[in-house]
Amino acid sequence: MSQQNISLLILTVIANGSVSENRAVAFNGSQASIAGQKVMGASVSRAATGEALAVVTSGTAIMESGAAITVGQSLMSDSQGRAVPVSGTLTVASGAVAVTSSAANGAILQGAELPEYLFADALQAASGAGELIEVLLRR
Repeated sequence: MSQQNISLLILTVIANGSVSENRAVAFNGSQASIAGQKVMGASVSRAATGEALAVVTSGTAIMESGAAITVGQSLMSDSQGRAVPVSGTLTVASGAVAVTSSAANGAILQGAELPEYLFADALQAASGAGELIEVLLRR
């Protein structure tokens, strides 16, 4: 990667369970364990339960890949906290009816979160699982 001026925000949290290096970290301080779950960032190093854990929450981070990844792909966590491509794009279901109501006023989708939380974009490619790549975290 070429050098760029990207600031990082690193938070220190207490590990809630064993956390491996370069993995997605959930808001409770645990390693992400559900594919697509909402995460706060990426672990800088490993930590055991109760230990201090540095988590990159903004800027770029090094993540372990869980699958093949191409540059620019949107990423989510897999069940082991590794970075993997999102499983698909958001679309309107087949057979859905077009909304023409002025009362909707653009409020077509309801709910708080999508089923897959996209937390980063790939800055480097991976040919498969187990590779370390740089990602740009989303906020």
